[in-house]
Amino acid sequence: MGNRSLRVRLVTAALAAACVSSLAVGTSSAAEKPSPLSWKVTQTGQETRYRGISAVSASVAWAGGYDGTVLRTTDGGLTWDNVSPADAVAAALQFRDIEAWSARDAVAMSAGPGEESRIYRTSDGGATWAEVYRNTAPAGFYDCMAFTDRRHGVVVSDPVDGQLTFARTSDGGRTWTPYQVASPAPLAGEYYFAASGTCLADGVGQRLYLGSGGSDTARVLSSGDGGRTWAAVSTPLAAGEAAGIFSVGFRTAQRGIIVGGDFLQPDAAADNAAYTTDGGLTWHEPTSNPAGYRSAVGYAGPSRSVAVAIGPSGSDYSTDGGRSWHAFSAEALDSLDCTASGVCWAGGWGVIARLTGGMRD
Repeated sequence: MGNRSLRVRLVTAALAAACVSSLAVGTSSAAEKPSPLSWKVTQTGQETRYRGISAVSASVAWAGGYDGTVLRTTDGGLTWDNVSPADAVAAALQFRDIEAWSARDAVAMSAGPGEESRIYRTSDGGATWAEVYRNTAPAGFYDCMAFTDRRHGVVVSDPVDGQLTFARTSDGGRTWTPYQVASPAPLAGEYYFAASGTCLADGVGQRLYLGSGGSDTARVLSSGDGGRTWAAVSTPLAAGEAAGIFSVGFRTAQRGIIVGGDFLQPDAAADNAAYTTDGGLTWHEPTSNPAGYRSAVGYAGPSRSVAVAIGPSGSDYSTDGGRSWHAFSAEALDSLDCTASGVCWAGGWGVIARLTGGMRD
């Protein structure tokens, strides 16, 4: 655990180089075959990496990034307001996850070792922020947040002292209580990826799903009681120090998708996705994979019937629940979030994008 902050810095540099490389080789191939989907990309004017995105509606979205940056749009992405917390900017925090319910209410999570992991909340559109929780465990490292409703949420840290480590809220993120779970025990080297704010996802009711990596097995941990107790199952995704599950998404109580792979091999199109039809009890490999490592997955379209996966080497879609995937863009993206009505927003390096095209059911 002590080497993770160094590993994060090295991986960030490697991914920056990979993005440039993948864009150079991927643009022509993506253009060869017309796609029903595309990204409408906006340059934000901020040279930062947006690793957290929250899609509220077709008009409202929030983005969290490096250097303490938080942006908000209320006009469908035509303009983006810089609503960054001043002390987070001063501390150069990395906002890797953000959860919002309206143009006024949002909770932002920064990732990093020790006290660099913090949670902020605003109720006035980012005009003012309150730091509502700060990690004090030196080995702690926040990765993702998920809310099962507007009041109840969980943030996950990398394991501390050999135990699953979380904090939870029951008042919409205003206060947080840390806690640990002894079982299932983390595997040797197991941790979670703070790549897109989607390694932890909500299902239906009080269900939560957490994807892991770092060890020799990529696992999905699930909870049916809002994060109090957990169970784990193995998956077919690639596993290792730089590999595992980066994102979990569920369309219904039974049907879900995980994506990931090896972030040091962004073009590797194998062992990077799986799907479930039984609520996460078993996971199956697709017949055709996304075209590379993918850091986030979401559901687009009026009935959320189109699965979309994004990463530094491009984007893919699936219309059969993750059984097969088709590439549609070479745009380098890191974070993805879709509304309950299937409107999808994504963030990358200096850019925020909105999904457009044929998403009819």
